[in-house]
Amino acid sequence: MRNISKEMSQISDERIVSKMKCNFLILFVVAAMAALLSPPLASAMSILGTAENFAVLGGSTVTNTGSTTITGDVGVSPGSAITGFPPGLVTGTIHGPGAVSLQAQSDVTTAYTGLAAMPYNSVLTGTNLGGLTLTSGVYKFDSEAQLTGLLTLDAQGNNNAYWVFQIGSKLTTAPGSSVVLTNLGTNDGRDNGLYWQVGSSATLGTTTAFEGNILALTSITMNTGATIPNGRALARNGAVTLDANDISIVCPNGGPGYSGGLVYDSAGNIVPIPIPAAAWLLGSGLLGLVGLQRRRDRKA
Repeated sequence: MRNISKEMSQISDERIVSKMKCNFLILFVVAAMAALLSPPLASAMSILGTAENFAVLGGSTVTNTGSTTITGDVGVSPGSAITGFPPGLVTGTIHGPGAVSLQAQSDVTTAYTGLAAMPYNSVLTGTNLGGLTLTSGVYKFDSEAQLTGLLTLDAQGNNNAYWVFQIGSKLTTAPGSSVVLTNLGTNDGRDNGLYWQVGSSATLGTTTAFEGNILALTSITMNTGATIPNGRALARNGAVTLDANDISIVCPNGGPGYSGGLVYDSAGNIVPIPIPAAAWLLGSGLLGLVGLQRRRDRKA
């Protein structure tokens, strides 16, 4: 009788322990799901800072000819001249020299420096971007970069995909060239990032359909009919020259002009947005529950 009683007590203890483990795992999974469903603060912040509000920002001047349409703010600093609006149309605010434009330029400088310092994945010096398909990463040109034709950027289903092009001198696109993002994640590219860090000047050829944020040390020239439907033209020291262009910081999917994908870490370095730890926790918790149920089934 004592042995039976002892065995019954052991069984009861095992059941209590098993129930406690199950309850713990359930709480673990619930907490992980809550964390996973809550958007991380980093994903809502842009490395562009206040410059995220600007579709066009010049250092010396901003000049326009023709029926340019800009969705987002236009500004200049430390220069003072913004001309050609109208006939150009701005859906946003035009900021002359002052505190707002000055702060935006400061944020562009910080982002420009941070982008230039990122470790690169591949060197493309001497390679024409036309005809390439590139996945998320950092691509370096020791000197100038040329785009003739189609550049395809493959997000591989990543909601925080990013592309950084570190260009030592100038960026030039041939007439009719284009940049296209494919295989977007479940957010339809809303939080993706695309940045062109240009060591001198950028020139977009006529009717080029460009994408992303150009951060140029000196000037940006957009020839007739060139467009940036998702991105910005941000020149630190020189002029932004426009001619019947279309620039928008608001993507068709509602995203902020491909200004995501990257954040500043605690040391002030620009890094990719990490995969939320909650996803790992959720997976671990679910595996634990499955394993516990299998042990129960074997004992039964």
